[in-house]
Amino acid sequence: MRSGIIGVGIAILLLLALIVGYSTFFSVYQTRQALVVRLGQPVRVITEPGLSAKVPFIDSVIYIDKRILNIETPAQEVIASSQDKSGAGAQAGERLVVDAFARYRITDPLRFYQTVGPDGASSQLAILLNSALRRVLGAATLADAVRNKREELMTQMRDQLDRDAAPFGIHVVDVRIRRVDLPEQNSQAVYQRMQTERQREAAEFRAQGSQKSQEIRAKADRDVTVLTAEANSQSEQIRGQGDSERNRIFAEAYGQDPDFFAFYRSMQAYEKSMQHGDTRMVLRPDSDFFRYFGDPAGKAEGEAAAQSAPGATNAQHSSTATK
Repeated sequence: MRSGIIGVGIAILLLLALIVGYSTFFSVYQTRQALVVRLGQPVRVITEPGLSAKVPFIDSVIYIDKRILNIETPAQEVIASSQDKSGAGAQAGERLVVDAFARYRITDPLRFYQTVGPDGASSQLAILLNSALRRVLGAATLADAVRNKREELMTQMRDQLDRDAAPFGIHVVDVRIRRVDLPEQNSQAVYQRMQTERQREAAEFRAQGSQKSQEIRAKADRDVTVLTAEANSQSEQIRGQGDSERNRIFAEAYGQDPDFFAFYRSMQAYEKSMQHGDTRMVLRPDSDFFRYFGDPAGKAEGEAAAQSAPGATNAQHSSTATK
């Protein structure tokens, strides 16, 4: 009986020891850092991983993530600046729908617990991120936010947010703009304006092309006219030289044998005048044009009869002998 009571007492003591040990010792993982709080007041910060101890039943442990955390904000409208044409400065410009996010790390757990706490960190950082977006993009143009200075603007927002979050024990690692769009009500107008601009550029290019084609065509027509005139001039010169050479050859041939030259010219005239489809001429048979039809020598009938008479032949021989 007594041994049973002793066994129960030992069991109770072991149970109490386990409860006290469980309440005294705790472990900190590599991805966490711990804050020991005693009756609502922080007493110790543990940043190194391992096994640690606290006062049981009095102290409590609050674990804070050591890794890089992410804060997302819903897309919001931001008014970007617009540089006026006079260069006087920035004025209100395009409305932009900006979707951005930030990455941060808790570097001071005690200050983080005392200022915002684990539950209010996300909302506080979202407010600070929105403020940094409006402050930085409010001084930038639409082109800067879309392409020209996007990296520079994100760097400015990160620095601004890091300064604002430093009193809360938070270090901002990076801020990124995921998307920059125009509001839905402005998109159609912008697309219409872009389409009109592209149509204007296309019409300008077509006009320039038409003007260029007309210039090329006019130059080609002028070159054709000049080349044709030069070719005609050269052909006339060559033709004149050929005619001159032909007349010279004809003159030399005529001087060597006038009768053959007259016969050759008459044969050419017969050939040209008697071609198929040409105009027909009605002439007398005893015309001079047909003199080679009656006599191959081309002599008239009276002259041929006189030469064929015997007296004429003798007279001719006598005259020749006298000479």
